[in-house]
Parts: sequence; structure tokens; C-alpha cells
Amino acid sequence: MEQQFAGWRKKFFVIWTGQGISTLTSSIVQMAIIWYITGKTKSAAVLSFATLAGFLPQAVLGMFIGVLIDQHDRKKIMICSDLVMSSACVALAVSGIWGDIPIWLIFIVLFIRSIGNAFYAPSLQAIMPSILPKDQLTKYAGYSQSFESASMIASPAIAAVLYSMFPLKAILMLDVLGAFFAVGTLAAVDIPGIFREDKEKTNLLAEVKEGYNVMRSVPGMRELLVIGALYAVIYFPIGTLYPLITMSYFNGGVRESGLVETVFAAGTLVGSVSLGIWGGRIDKIKAIAGSIGIYGAGTLITGLLPPQGFYIFAFLSFFMGISVPFYFGVQTSIYQIKIQGEYLGRALSLSGSISMAAMPLGLILSGALAGPLGIENWFLISGGATLGIAVFALTLPALRHCMDG
Repeated sequence: MEQQFAGWRKKFFVIWTGQGISTLTSSIVQMAIIWYITGKTKSAAVLSFATLAGFLPQAVLGMFIGVLIDQHDRKKIMICSDLVMSSACVALAVSGIWGDIPIWLIFIVLFIRSIGNAFYAPSLQAIMPSILPKDQLTKYAGYSQSFESASMIASPAIAAVLYSMFPLKAILMLDVLGAFFAVGTLAAVDIPGIFREDKEKTNLLAEVKEGYNVMRSVPGMRELLVIGALYAVIYFPIGTLYPLITMSYFNGGVRESGLVETVFAAGTLVGSVSLGIWGGRIDKIKAIAGSIGIYGAGTLITGLLPPQGFYIFAFLSFFMGISVPFYFGVQTSIYQIKIQGEYLGRALSLSGSISMAAMPLGLILSGALAGPLGIENWFLISGGATLGIAVFALTLPALRHCMDG
């Protein structure tokens, strides 16, 4: 055991340095693609379709991909996934040599990158328990989110500068650079493999069911999945509505929209660092319920603000950002601590699939109701519902069992 965790701090920071650079370049490319689609089509429907292309494969395929993650070398899966995603960007860039990049090809690339990320993201989280000591998982979940948050803060400004200077086909090559950093750091680190002792070939659906049964056997795990699904219905759509409420209700522009996104990301960074410092000593159920509650309170108060209240909205966004790592970081560490390593890929993929499947429902609801009700009233309703989820989480005694440890 001591040999397995030898040099664990160095391994963690080497891996996440590469991940931070890769996240930064991917975020820049993602924003450039969104601006390109917006400029070419000026269509909310096309943007919504692009969002679905980027998330639907993860929702549909995630639970099956989790089986493959548990059956094969996770380090190799991550390297292959990164190379496939960067190759898709190269193909998109090459298509721009002969003129405008076609929108339909962007959808295909977003779809391919979503499949790649469905392999990559749970594999990354699933290798952490083989690198970090168990009592450090929550703490270092905060540090890992710090890398991502720092990238999210820097990416809007960098993307804006680059997009004003270079065509999309040139910016796409940044993703290739980020992939090489991520692959290089992964290749440089020795990651212990986790293999099942009874490695006989079984049916894919049977493997999925087995993974679910393992999760179900942990007291409180089903309740955690339910809370995650309910929260996803509200959390993800509210994030997509940030530019709309900024511009249509608070009468802001691109500058104000970028300011709010940056302030939210800065709050997330502060929350991530705080989780990294105190993560090993927090009460997990209070952290998750408190995180949901703070996000809900900020959303509800935003719905009560007058159109002149933009800067109060920005102030609230900072604290909403702080709350985010105390939900997602703590949730991930619970899976890492409570689920056996050989089933962890399936557990993380199943959780991600449920959240991704819930997101379109939230988008449909917000799209159908935010217009007729008013965007500010939708924030008010969503905030109240989120506070209800936080209270509901505190009233589920079974959650306490899966959060001990």
C-alpha cells in the first residue's frame, strides 16, 4: 500500500498541470466555436442543437462506457480519448482551408468530442483513488477543481482576444497543443492498474447492472443519485440562461455578460481552494446541502432584483460560484471513497449519465417557461425549487451513511 501511494503529491500535480492546460485550451476552443455558430446562424435553435450534440452522447452512452473503463487500462483510455478529440479538431481546422467551416461538420465534431469526453472524464476521476490516499480524496478534489476554475477564469478573455485576431481554423489547433500537454503528463506518471480477479467475459448489460447493484448496495447511494438528478434539472439550465438574463433583463451587453461569467468562475476558484484546504474535515452532507442551498438562494434573490440590480447579481454570482465545488467535488470524493476501484468507472459514468439525461429536461422546461413567465420569474421559481432540494437532502437519513468516511 505504501509503495502504491509513493510520491502521490507529485503524481497528482503532474497530471493536473496537464489537465489544467488542456482544460484552458478546450474552453477557448469551445467559446470560439459558440461565437462562430452564433455569428453564422444567429439562431437559438442551432445553438441548442449544438448543446445537445455536445452532451447527448455522454447521457446515452455513459453507463455502457463505464463498463469498458472498468475492464481496461484507464490511463490508455484517457490518452486514446484525448488523441481522438484533438484529431477531430484537426479535421475541423483542415475543412476551413477551403472556405467557411460548415455548421453540420461542427455538430459532428462536437458529437465525437462528447463521446471522447464520456471515456475521458470518468477515467480521470476513477484513477484518483489509485494515486491518492483515501483520507486525501476530498481535499484533493478541491485542488483538481482549482485547476479547472483557473482555466475557466482565463479562457473568456483569451478567447476574445484570439477570436478577434485569428480565424476559427487557427484557434482550433490550440486544442491539439492542450492535448499534447495532457497526454505527455499522463505518459510521464506511473498509475497503478485496478483489475478484477474474476475477469471472465460477461454481457455488457449484465456488467452495467452489476455496477448499479454495487452502487445500490451502498446505503444512501441511490438517494445521492436522486439528489444529483433533481439538482441537474435546475443547475445546468440556469447556467445557460446567465447571458440571457444579463442582456435581456439587466440590459447589459457582451462586456457585462463576460464579467458575470468571470466573477462566477472566480468564486468557483475560491471555493475549490477552500475545499482543498478544509476538505478533509468537513461534514459532507452539510457541504452538499449547503452548496445546493447557497446556489438556490442566489438564484432566488436574482429573480427578485430590479432591472437596475446587475451589480448585485454579479456579487451573488461570486458566492454561487464558491458553492459549486462543495457539491461536485464532495460528490465525486464520496464515489471514490465508497465504491470499490474495479466498479468506480461504472459508478462515475452512471452518475454522469443521470445528470446529463436530466439536463435536457431542464433545458426544455426553461425554454418553454422562461419566455412566457419572464426570465426573472423563472430564476425566482428555480431558486425556490433548489432550496427545496437542499432541505430534502437534509431530511434523508440514508445520505448520512454514504457520506461517512
